Amino acid sequence: MNQIVPTRHPRTPRAVPGLRPFALLLGIRRPDTRRWQALGESLLVADPAMDELAAWMCETGTATTRPLFDQALASGIASIPDPPAPLAAFFRHIETPPAWVDPALLRRGAQVYRMGGADGLYLARDVSFLGGYLASGFNKTLLRTGALEKGPAARFADTLRWAMDVSGEDAMAPFGAGYRSTLRVRLIHALVRRQLLAEPDWRTGEWGLPINQTDMAATLVGALLAPFVGGMAMGMLPRRADLDAAAHLTRYVGWLIGVEDQWLPTGFRDGVRVLYHCLTAIMNPDETSRRLAIPMARDPLGWSYPNMPRLRGQLARAQHLSIATTFLGPRAVHRLGLWPYMPPWYPLLRFPVNLARSAAARFARDGRVHAAERGRRQQQRFLELLTAAPITAGAPTQL
Repeated sequence: MNQIVPTRHPRTPRAVPGLRPFALLLGIRRPDTRRWQALGESLLVADPAMDELAAWMCETGTATTRPLFDQALASGIASIPDPPAPLAAFFRHIETPPAWVDPALLRRGAQVYRMGGADGLYLARDVSFLGGYLASGFNKTLLRTGALEKGPAARFADTLRWAMDVSGEDAMAPFGAGYRSTLRVRLIHALVRRQLLAEPDWRTGEWGLPINQTDMAATLVGALLAPFVGGMAMGMLPRRADLDAAAHLTRYVGWLIGVEDQWLPTGFRDGVRVLYHCLTAIMNPDETSRRLAIPMARDPLGWSYPNMPRLRGQLARAQHLSIATTFLGPRAVHRLGLWPYMPPWYPLLRFPVNLARSAAARFARDGRVHAAERGRRQQQRFLELLTAAPITAGAPTQL
């Protein structure tokens, strides 16, 4: 490499559990030399626009600046008479979306997410979220922000609350629930970076910047597009246009949350390419992977079941391990410190059900509308199971 990059960046691409066969099927190869260099360099790139705004907010005083930020978030910068220059510059940029943004595609992409129902959330949890702990570099940030103390259910519920916000009806319209939630997350990321970089034990030369571009891109595409890959193997068969609409939504969400253009997907296949390339650079499980994964695997035992909690907890634990083992593979699950093998019984049981529902959504009258409504009800119930309380769209989201 011709430029210094953090030592966590490997010399050559690493194996990616679960995704490699699908990437090969799409004709996606490992990153070339230039792309590999960019992945390493992006570990040292954060979000300059939001970092500058967060620095101004903290230095001026959040008691004064945070209400102004919230007002601009809810009603636009024009609602603030004579706004401070740093706030005005940031929001005038944000309120001028790129020319490529297509509101109709955003609405269609959000509908496709709702159509995924509970199985879409299970894939996000058991493949993207749990598998993400194999990226030990990002774990350094999670552990320093209290991930263990907060608990896996609460942290995953926060992430899914944000995902449900961005996939609501017209949620990504200006000042909509998804728009507001995404910018709140972006501010939280900047505040976390500021906090961690001030700590004497943060090793930038080894780990890169907290919540850097490479990690953000992998997290974004992993959370919003990766479940579609597993969903197809479980019988959920969206149209090609639906997949590209989901990628378009992911692209706009990524733009709002501060991901650079080079890591934003321009279509579904490109989204798989971005994810695959990022994962080859960050997959490096260590002891932190087990510290985070084991509590998450046990978490279903303590969810808020209305009846037969012990039996349902054991069944849910086996169900989610079945999904994780199917898509991540026994070796990756073992490296996470979990049961090294669980038969793929849940994906096999769900395949015919999801296949029939996909056909109904495609061919029945108002099938897509009914599928999205049913799917959102399932998603709502699952989040309430995690939190033991109703979920409110647009509620503040945390890292």
